[in-house]
Amino acid sequence: MEIIKIPYYTSTLDLHIEEKNLKAVLYPGIHEAKTEATEEEIVRKALANPIGTKRLSEIAKGKKKVTLVTSDHTRAMPSKITLPILLEEIRQGSPDAEITILIATGLHRKTTGAEQRKMFGDTIADNEVIAVHDAFNDEKMGYVCKLPSGAEFVVNHLAVDCDLLVTEGFIEPHLFAGFSGGRKSILPGICSQETVNENHSFKALANSNSVAGITDGNPVHEDMIFAARKVNVQFTFNVALDANKKIIAAFAGDLVESHRIGCDYIRGLAQVPKVTGDIVITSNGGYPLDQNLYQAPKSASTAALCAGENGVIIICASCIDGIGGDHFAKMISDGAIDEINERISKIPPKNTIPEQWCVQFIARIIKKHKVILVTTYLDHNIVRKVNMIPASSPDEALEIAYGIKGKDAQVVVIPDGVAALIGD
Repeated sequence: MEIIKIPYYTSTLDLHIEEKNLKAVLYPGIHEAKTEATEEEIVRKALANPIGTKRLSEIAKGKKKVTLVTSDHTRAMPSKITLPILLEEIRQGSPDAEITILIATGLHRKTTGAEQRKMFGDTIADNEVIAVHDAFNDEKMGYVCKLPSGAEFVVNHLAVDCDLLVTEGFIEPHLFAGFSGGRKSILPGICSQETVNENHSFKALANSNSVAGITDGNPVHEDMIFAARKVNVQFTFNVALDANKKIIAAFAGDLVESHRIGCDYIRGLAQVPKVTGDIVITSNGGYPLDQNLYQAPKSASTAALCAGENGVIIICASCIDGIGGDHFAKMISDGAIDEINERISKIPPKNTIPEQWCVQFIARIIKKHKVILVTTYLDHNIVRKVNMIPASSPDEALEIAYGIKGKDAQVVVIPDGVAALIGD
């Protein structure tokens, strides 16, 4: 009997599986990456050696109004470590600069004050100017230009009403943007709901290049990078994280060049061989990305690449914050999966519904695979309404899957489906 720990909320769940059924356990190399330097040392070294730009303190000289864009409560960005150092670097160049920390929520709910304190620490929460982006407040937005896709680029006014725009984030494989980090701080991070929705349209996400690990020819990425350039992101800072959400590498400097080098680093560590199984078990890597069902397609899409024909997918996600969006909940429970997919496929890009992307990916997966959701927080009746099968533990889910695929089914486990990039 093998016992495999699956990330779940702030801890793990134990999966018990017979050796005869276990075909493979796929761990991305980033989980094994080690470094002798402390997290603070890694951050400071990256800032002291920027890629393709001057040092941030040099760029900040003479700048009066600075906007520093950071991640929201759904991301594991270690801002408690990075933000104080970034602020120090900016003030080294411009001691009297008016700095606003702008939380990039995209279309997510607002980050609460308590969450800000947890993310940033008491010193920043008490002493810095913090703004939370609201994609639904048109009064806080401004039109910039048309994007390559034809979408209108409307962004938070704090991104354009400043002398210096800086972003921070972390890089990992992203199911339709190729990789996270860099340009995503702007789009979808601080754009209007209309701009985000069109960037996440059915047409854009149906493109064969809109997949994890690919940026070249990816229409979603191309709009994102164009938008970030248009608002003149002068400096970007990204980190790579291990399984414990600790910083193991950092990349600072030019919006495009430093991010590309960071993506290459992640690709080298995240890629795992494709192993096909009758049953694939995965997770969203625990908190914060497993706090709602809205984020579940990220690990489910990874699992789908390893699920054989009609393979069963098991996703472990706490969903402690519920489904994650009313639009998603309504669309994914509004009929049979084929009907749902047919309905959203006919929606023009400019009429894209908020959270439609999530429905598109879930529907694509459920059309081919039965999906079992392991959650101890989300009402199991709700799970059934969204066309999934509920379970309270990985072992219970595995028994359900054996009932579908047979007791001799071969099982592939991808403990962190978000961090893994499936290769050929």
